[in-house]
Amino acid sequence: MSQLQNDTFLRALMRQPTEYTPMWLMRQAGRYLPEYCETRKRAGSFLQLCKSPSMACEVTLQPLARYDLDAAILFSDILTVPDAMGLGLYFAEGEGPRFERPLKDEWEIRNLAAPDPHAELQYVMDAVSEIRRALGGSVPLIGFSGSPWTLACYMVEGGSSSDYRKVKSLMYSRPDLMHHILDVTTRAVIAYLNAQIEAGAQAVMVFDSWGGVLAHDAYREFSLAYLERIAAGLIREREERAVPSIVFTKGGGLWLEDIAAAGYSAVGLDWTVDLGKARALVGDKVALQGNLDPAVLFASPEAVAEQARRVLDSYGNHPGHVFNLGHGISQYTVPDNVSVLVETVHSHSRRMRQG
Repeated sequence: MSQLQNDTFLRALMRQPTEYTPMWLMRQAGRYLPEYCETRKRAGSFLQLCKSPSMACEVTLQPLARYDLDAAILFSDILTVPDAMGLGLYFAEGEGPRFERPLKDEWEIRNLAAPDPHAELQYVMDAVSEIRRALGGSVPLIGFSGSPWTLACYMVEGGSSSDYRKVKSLMYSRPDLMHHILDVTTRAVIAYLNAQIEAGAQAVMVFDSWGGVLAHDAYREFSLAYLERIAAGLIREREERAVPSIVFTKGGGLWLEDIAAAGYSAVGLDWTVDLGKARALVGDKVALQGNLDPAVLFASPEAVAEQARRVLDSYGNHPGHVFNLGHGISQYTVPDNVSVLVETVHSHSRRMRQG
């Protein structure tokens, strides 16, 4: 593998000093980019795009051709894992992801098995290898997975949900079955992320997108406990350097100290958290990633620049910050505003380092 030319992102995740604050964007390859929409059209469907390593590589690189980002993230979907478990993933127009065979009966739950990442999910590993080669050492590649709780929500609900009625009913009435789903899914996620690392991912991220919908004690029992198991099971070093890990619970600000103790290199924060206070609370334990409100990118270029500076000033001139949005970038974002954001983050953080 070629020598990494820009390792700022990896160094920031390890809380080492950097010349500026590195940045990337959750969902940075997506519908806000016209070139992505063109490729997706050519692919025929979102799922075909995910399952074609060459097209997944193409869209992964598109934002890097436009913007001076400090990391690439594998183009895929968190639901590839339950799809490989046989639940039948499909995307309904205007409805988002759905499963043909959501988990309903006890026997279906008991029969659930962790897929072999080198069988049903080999197309993801092929994409990782192809993207890593195409990057040529320019920036690091991030691999990712959904968290066990978030995946279980989709697996039981059959798609996204406004009230999580089915999955919460199962959790409270049959915690034994819920834990069985989470246990199998945890083993699947560990194997999946480690296979991505072996294929060339230089950092990994776990998206706990729906962790914030849980009650206080339920979060610890049904999400955090499994996130801790994943952290403990990850490959920590590859190619003679550390492989950092990031965990992101949307709506998880209330549990920040617990999440910071879960064993990851960095904690992702949504926009509801005060970054300066978060750093004061956990800054010596983990790096922090975030946390601009994605809606800022709908505003004027001047407002984008001002809000980006606020996030940087809130964190202060300390190591261990990766700039990102507090959630995925919206499809309605103006691409030129992302240029303003990237330029502002890099230039303002350089000035901060120079005092």
